[in-house]
Amino acid sequence: MSPAGRGSSDVTAVIAAHNESANIEACIASLDWVREVIVVENDSADDTIDRARSAGATVISPTFTTIGAARNNAIERVQTPWVLVLDADERCTPELATEIRERVKLPGDNVAFRIPRRNYFLGKEIRHGGWGSDKPIRLFRREIRYNANLVHEHVDVTRGAIGEVRNSLLHYTYTSLDQYFEKFDRYSKWWAQQNFANGRRTTAAAVLFKPPARFVSMYFLKGGFRDGGHGLILASLAAASVLAKYARLWERSRTATRR
Repeated sequence: MSPAGRGSSDVTAVIAAHNESANIEACIASLDWVREVIVVENDSADDTIDRARSAGATVISPTFTTIGAARNNAIERVQTPWVLVLDADERCTPELATEIRERVKLPGDNVAFRIPRRNYFLGKEIRHGGWGSDKPIRLFRREIRYNANLVHEHVDVTRGAIGEVRNSLLHYTYTSLDQYFEKFDRYSKWWAQQNFANGRRTTAAAVLFKPPARFVSMYFLKGGFRDGGHGLILASLAAASVLAKYARLWERSRTATRR
């Protein structure tokens, strides 16, 4: 019998969660077809853990270093051949579930699959500005692991082919700007730390030119204006994020030069 009466597929779902009380139950409910759901939680101050367990998930709380490492910790506990990774603010549709079950039965040479995402920002689906082409690798063999990046973590597929499914995950990102700015501070800090550690340096000129370049690319070249006011706000926030990242990297570069 599968855990908590769950499905009998060859897939285990892994969800990384931090203070996801508002999302975790709906996310787990959309995964009632998988063999097991493992929630890897880090330092939540709300009732994420209790809600996840009540919804039938296995919950682990390893010491947090990176999101990739947290997911790897959960993947090491997976006993099915395939792993499906979700964020707590994502939902698996019935159509996607059916397709995944079919693909893992006859994967061919594929050891991993990209899954398109339909991304929602403040309640509106964003189809342009680069958000409409979002297709991360989220389904893969359990032997595969994430890299150690602080930001932009991804799975390392060194052998085998990567396929792509047709149906999409639903991604309800940022239901409020408070959520955005909470992650804004953390990720810009991590980005600067990671890039500085990798030997990257920058100048004040980059802080001047890169943010408007990001705005132009996202809003005009990639059609963000087609998403109306939401597209304008997103492109502006993306430019502000670039400014924060490069300003923090410039600060580190300046300090290192003085030393």
